[in-house]
Amino acid sequence: MDRLSEMEAFICVVDQGGFTDAARKMGVSKSAVSKHVSALETRLGARLLNRTTRRVNPTEIGLAYYDRAQTVLAGASEADEMVTAMQTEPRGVLRISVPVNFGISQLSHTIGEFLNQYPEVSINMVLDDQFAELVSEGFDMAIRIGSLEDSSLRARKLAESRALLVASKEYLANNGIPQTVEELSSHQLLHYSNLSTGNSWRLHGKNGDERHIRVGGRLTANNGESLKRAAEVGLGISLLPTFILGDAIRRGSLIEVLPDLDLEPLGIYAVYPPGRYTQPKLRALIDFLVDRFKGVGPDGWEV
Repeated sequence: MDRLSEMEAFICVVDQGGFTDAARKMGVSKSAVSKHVSALETRLGARLLNRTTRRVNPTEIGLAYYDRAQTVLAGASEADEMVTAMQTEPRGVLRISVPVNFGISQLSHTIGEFLNQYPEVSINMVLDDQFAELVSEGFDMAIRIGSLEDSSLRARKLAESRALLVASKEYLANNGIPQTVEELSSHQLLHYSNLSTGNSWRLHGKNGDERHIRVGGRLTANNGESLKRAAEVGLGISLLPTFILGDAIRRGSLIEVLPDLDLEPLGIYAVYPPGRYTQPKLRALIDFLVDRFKGVGPDGWEV
C-alpha cells in the first residue's frame, strides 16, 4: 500500500478528529481511510491513535509521527510543484500592479509583445501609484520604483531611472536659475504627492551631503505626467524620473536645473510573493521584462 496515502489518511484523521469526517474531507469511504491507517500502524508496529466512540486522538508516538509526516507530505507536494513548474507551458491570467506613468509610457507596448509571444496568457494590468498589498489584493506581481521596503516579497531588478530637477525656459527666464539647493526654497516647486519622503525632496549636494527641501508650491499632484506638463507650461520646477521626462530635455521643452546634483538612481523592480517555485506564466513574464529592459540605464528612456 502507498506510504504517502497512509500518511495522508492518518494526518487527515488527526486534523478532522475522526474517520468519518476524514473520509468526507478526502472524498473516499470511511473503510478506505480505516484500512490506510491500520496498514500504517501494522507496518510501523505501533499504535498511533487512541480510538473512542466519540473522538480519535493521537497517541504520544502518533503525535510525533504526525509532525514528521506533515513535513514529508509537504516535501512531496513541493516536488510535484517543481515538476509542474518546469514542464507546464505558460497559461492563465496574471494580475499585475503598475505605477500609472510607467505603465502607460513604458510597459503597455512591452506587455503587447509578451502577449503575442505567449498566446495562452492573459494580463489584467491595474495602473495605480499606491503600493498594492500583493497577497491580500490578489496580485501576482507589481512594479516598484525606488528603494524597496524590507518585506518577504521576492524582487528582480529590471532597470534604473534617475530623478532630475527640471523647468521650462520661460519659467527660468522669469524667475531666475537657482544656483544652489537652498535657492530652490524661493521657487515654485511642483510636487509629486506619493513620494515616500512626504512633502520634502531629498537631494544630495556635490560633497555628498544630504539636503531636505520642504515643498510648498502652488501645485501638488499624484501623477508625474501632469507635473511634467505643468513644468513645460512654466508653472515651476519639478523633480521627475527620466522615464517620465523621455526626450523633453533633448527637445528643449524642459531644462535641467542644478545638473551637478548627485541624485541616486531609482531602481525599477518586479516584485512578487515568496515561494520556492514560481508559476510558469509569472516566470515567463518576469524573464521577458528582464530581457526587454536589459541594459537600460538611468538616462536611456524615451516616451
